[in-house]
Amino acid sequence: MLWIKALHIIFVTSWFAGLFYLPRLLVNHAMVTDVATSERLKLMEQKLYRFMLPLAILALAFGLWLWLGYGISGRWMHPKLTLVAVLIGYHFYCGKLVNDFKQDKNKHSHVWYRWFNELPVAVLTIIVILVVVKPF
Repeated sequence: MLWIKALHIIFVTSWFAGLFYLPRLLVNHAMVTDVATSERLKLMEQKLYRFMLPLAILALAFGLWLWLGYGISGRWMHPKLTLVAVLIGYHFYCGKLVNDFKQDKNKHSHVWYRWFNELPVAVLTIIVILVVVKPF
């Protein structure tokens, strides 16, 4: 099971790298005015998003394997799983935002994206505390 735990941590870390970087690309894209830079950012966003999906699936699969294998329980698990669901929603909403930029239909300012970028940091912080400290 230690191999499964290691793989879970590797894929969660890799997925979070994308969850941290993609919104930063969107911040920059929201500030761009020239077409060439916008097209380059569209390509980068699309490639990163496509790369993130298998990482997310593997992180979730190994997490489920751990949960079933260890029979992990406790009241801390409920908020953790809720936050994982929030991250999944965040991931797919990022895909919607990437698609909006692809179609030149962005509706948000770079300031909005800066705030949007903070959500995965907050969620990761809470999840780590829940998993390590198990406060309840």
